[in-house]
Amino acid sequence: MQHIALEHDTDWAGFTRAARWAVHAGLAPQALSLATRTGTGSSAGLFDGDATVAAASLPDTAALRLPGALVALLQRATLHREPQRFDLAYRLLWRLSQPALRPQALDPLDADRRRLDLLAKAVQRDMHKAKAFVRFRPCAEAMPSARATTHPTADPEAQVQQVAWFEPEHHVLMAVAPFFARRFANLRWAILTPDMSVRWDGHELHPGPPARREHAPGPDAGEALWLAYYASIFNPARTKPAMMKKEMPVRYWRNLPEAVLIAPLLAGAAERTGRMLAQTTPVQRQRRKGQGGGRPG
Repeated sequence: MQHIALEHDTDWAGFTRAARWAVHAGLAPQALSLATRTGTGSSAGLFDGDATVAAASLPDTAALRLPGALVALLQRATLHREPQRFDLAYRLLWRLSQPALRPQALDPLDADRRRLDLLAKAVQRDMHKAKAFVRFRPCAEAMPSARATTHPTADPEAQVQQVAWFEPEHHVLMAVAPFFARRFANLRWAILTPDMSVRWDGHELHPGPPARREHAPGPDAGEALWLAYYASIFNPARTKPAMMKKEMPVRYWRNLPEAVLIAPLLAGAAERTGRMLAQTTPVQRQRRKGQGGGRPG
């Protein structure tokens, strides 16, 4: 068994280098094990063995001929937290390299393809949630721990201005960081997660070490204004808790400032709706019924 160590959980360059080398060396999937030095994968804990090599130390070999859509699928799937994701991706690559196995491996209904597709879809959903639920807060000068975590430069103008704490389900931080760089290009910000952090200095993205929740700043006066606005636009008559929890899963609530309002707003929704209906006239109620079922004749 040949063990190959990748540098980190999202080491796509290391994986592709290892996969090309292994295919050209004729290593079947059952003879190869891939893992990361951060402790995930089938060979985690085996890095001291004689058969373990670092992916970066392998000789560079010719690229494999693959459809672009398949490359994108593999790259997205390897951001999942599934421990066997790199071995699964290599198994598909190996099959694609064998003429007799290639047609089946290209079939979208193939078992390995379907499994990778499920991993990629889960990662895509997590990326969408990250873009929707990351909440930045001003980084106060009296927070040296936050400034240290986000690697400030010596330039005062490059000091971090906004910091967000987020707990992604998968390894999506660097995949979504360009989105925030485009959206908040004029700000200096940082996003902290338990796996790693990333800082934007106005010009480049800088990966950083893992962080803890206390490294991120707490609520400020602007947040109170946001909560007041959130409460004011809540419409109890349109409340659909099941749909809300589907779009905004409960696991994200602990990091959303507005989440403290959700439970009391939902609890009072029926009462508020009743008061709203009591304040309408019979004509208004009839019009609302007509709007619900089409324009009355």
